[in-house]
This record gives sequence, structure tokens and C-alpha cells, in this order.
Amino acid sequence: MTARLALITGVTGGFGSALARRFAAQGYRLALHARDKSKLDQVTATLGKADVIPLIFDMRDIAAMEDAVKGLPPVDILVNNAGLALGIEPAQRADIRDWDEMIATNVTGLVHMTHLLLPQMAERKSGHIVNIGSVAGNWPYPGGNVYCATKAFVKQFSLALRSDLHGTGVRVTDIEPGLAETNFSIARFKGDTQKAAAVYAGTMPLSGDDIAEAVFWAASLPAHVNINSIEIMPTVQSFAGFNVYREQQ
Repeated sequence: MTARLALITGVTGGFGSALARRFAAQGYRLALHARDKSKLDQVTATLGKADVIPLIFDMRDIAAMEDAVKGLPPVDILVNNAGLALGIEPAQRADIRDWDEMIATNVTGLVHMTHLLLPQMAERKSGHIVNIGSVAGNWPYPGGNVYCATKAFVKQFSLALRSDLHGTGVRVTDIEPGLAETNFSIARFKGDTQKAAAVYAGTMPLSGDDIAEAVFWAASLPAHVNINSIEIMPTVQSFAGFNVYREQQ
């Protein structure tokens, strides 16, 4: 029997590498995406004898994405994991180039990858799209602006896909992590490791393995069960009160 094929984008980050390990441990064949071949090779080296198809392209380069995916065997599970946050400045001081890159990666790249694989899944009446969203798609915070908006898009896109795919047997799940210690904050602060470390100081955040376990659980349920969304926070994270500005008297 041929092993099921899982395509995972953005595997050189904390979530992606954990996802690759989790699916490899269960005998999946893997199509693994990264921008940097040397970094992808490092991840692949941790997977033992897993059957890996490398996909090297930038999520913003749609033509390269199409070329990479062309000719792949039927994909059973697509995990749209690639994404990033850039900057934490308020909207009026944010760098518009950061906004453009987040939209191009988190939204445009994700929808193009999904669109490339959906026809064959719908035709086969089998498959699973797992999108990595964020609690930021549900709960705004200062400096989140466009990042929050991109993850709100991922949430609504996932739900709308469920409606469009009604009757096809194709499943769709949105995984929404909260505070997680990966290279996320290093990217957000553009390599400033001190600022990134301060985000997690004194906390017990989620790990890549925590999210990989949630994804695998949703994907491994019987075909008649669809997990629409899972919002996951570490126990140390909860909700702030309303922010009220008061004029100085």
C-alpha cells in the first residue's frame, strides 16, 4: 500500500520542522517546502528514512510554486504552515513593505497553494487542508494590525472552503496557536534575539511539538470527522481587559 503524502510548507521554522517529524514518524511520504535548500536539508536529515520530495521556492513567487507542485503525486494532506509576522509598530508608523510581505506570504501564497491542490482533492473526494492560523485572527493587539488581519483571513477562508467543498469529502481545519516559542519573534524583530527572548521571558509557551500534535490529531481522525478549528493557548496566556484611553485632567 502506497504511503499517504503530506505536503507541508515552511518546514524550516519551529512549527514546520515539528510537523515534518510528526508525520514522518507515522510513515507518511512528505513533500516539504522551504526557501533555502541547505536549511531544508538540515530538517530532512532529522527524519531518518522518510521519503521526502523537496520543494524549493519563495511563497511569494507563484510561478516557482506552480513549477514545484507540477507533477506531484496526489496529495492527501496539505498543511499551509508558511507565514510570518514583521514588526510590532502601530499602524501609523509601520513599514508598508512589511505589510506587503505578510499579505503576500500569509494570504496570497496560502491561497495559491491551496488552489493548486484543491481540484485533485475534490475530484478524488478525499483530502485535508490544514491551515495554520493564529489567535491573532480572533483577538487584536497593539502592533498586530496587518498580521492580525492576515490570520483573520485564514480563519474565514478556512470556513468558506468548508462551505464550497460541501459534499466532496475534503476536510478543512484551521489551527490557531497562541504564544509559541519558535523563530517567530526573531523574524518579527528582524533578527534582534534580545527582543525575541523578552517575549517568552518567565513563561511556559507552546512548542512546535505541541502544535504538530494538534495538527496530526485533527488529520488522523476518521474521514467522517472534520475539526473546523482549534484555538490553542499556553496556560500562562489568557485575555486582557479593554483598553480605555483617558485624557489627562
